Amino acid sequence: MSAASVITKAIDLFYVYPLSKMFSRRVFRYAACGAANMALDTLWYFIIYNFIVCKRYVDFGIVVISPHILSLIIVFPITFFTGFWLNRNVAFSATHISGRRQLARYLLTVAGSILLNYVMMKLLVEGAGVWATPSKMITTLVCAVYSYLAGRYYTFAK
Repeated sequence: MSAASVITKAIDLFYVYPLSKMFSRRVFRYAACGAANMALDTLWYFIIYNFIVCKRYVDFGIVVISPHILSLIIVFPITFFTGFWLNRNVAFSATHISGRRQLARYLLTVAGSILLNYVMMKLLVEGAGVWATPSKMITTLVCAVYSYLAGRYYTFAK
């Protein structure tokens, strides 16, 4: 049995009433994969920030990078690929697009999500004067919907 089928079966164990009445199985799997990838991102960030970067600024000669940004840069490829794998093999496994094409599309949708995050935070906090935490909550919700729709209808389309 493959790792993807084990993960899928484990997620489906929690697809019970009332969740099964509120969400389709695909949406539920997508949410579970996203939550798992977010938890993995947080864990890797903690480890890298505290034990690899050691909370220190790093001087590369032409630029000095703060520890929190360097940790983000290091973590991004890890969670990018785990997110891609989870989405491709668990949440949207019924697609017939080649892996290389899906990866390129996934990169494009992730770039769109980053841009959407940036623009919405700028508009809500600086433009509309909404507090940062509620703005981040709204932005996260909008980006999650965008990511799901982009994944379903573009990146991993049937």
